[in-house]
Amino acid sequence: MHEFALADAVMKAACRAARDAGMSRITSVTVRVGELQQIETALFEFSLSEVLPAGDPLLEGARFVVEAEPVRFHCRVCDLGFGRGDLEGEGTDDALEAMHFIPELCHAFLRCPRCGSPDFAVVAGRGVTISAVEGEDSPDAGPT
Repeated sequence: MHEFALADAVMKAACRAARDAGMSRITSVTVRVGELQQIETALFEFSLSEVLPAGDPLLEGARFVVEAEPVRFHCRVCDLGFGRGDLEGEGTDDALEAMHFIPELCHAFLRCPRCGSPDFAVVAGRGVTISAVEGEDSPDAGPT
């Protein structure tokens, strides 16, 4: 159940970003979850609501928006950008599942759909990132 640990980390990072920006209250946090992260979105959203520190005015009424980030690759040989839908063959889903645990395994299982090379980079769809923290400015926060 790493969703609770991820939710806790997101919460702490959002609070830190809000305080650094001089916010008195967070209204919305947008979180992007990479396809390779292989987390259960509903459980992650539930976790976000459960790890909210009780009585913290910074987070009172905060809304969390979870967006999926599709996996994208870039072939270093032929310069093709490709995604999950461009991959063919039995075992693609198993390969993507294995990549969640050990991303370096992608080169053992997947090939560029144009040139067949295993020399590509994962350019999107990994990890969990905060793409936006919105809120109300603190009345005592001066201009920056």
